[in-house]
Amino acid sequence: MARALINVPAKAKRGEIIEIKALISHPMETGYRTGPDGALVPRDIINRFICTYNGVEIFSADLFPAIAANPFFSFTTTATESGRIAFRWIDDRGQAHLETAEIAVE
Repeated sequence: MARALINVPAKAKRGEIIEIKALISHPMETGYRTGPDGALVPRDIINRFICTYNGVEIFSADLFPAIAANPFFSFTTTATESGRIAFRWIDDRGQAHLETAEIAVE
């Protein structure tokens, strides 16, 4: 199961531009590498990453086999209201993962 390190400011002022970071622990197998037995290791990559702020999408990315293992995302948004920032990603095995962080806007 994939894990993530999420960095979202705990507090921000209304209208402030905040930086959001996410590091996802995932092997990102391309499907081109062979294992010890000589057989191809099945492809297993994160193919979609979505971040929402109180249910509104603020960032998304489609990923492909050339992305390194443990992908790192960094982006900015404007702090508009207190609430939840949710990070969701889906891999080739169909597993969906969700991590959340709260932000208080003054």
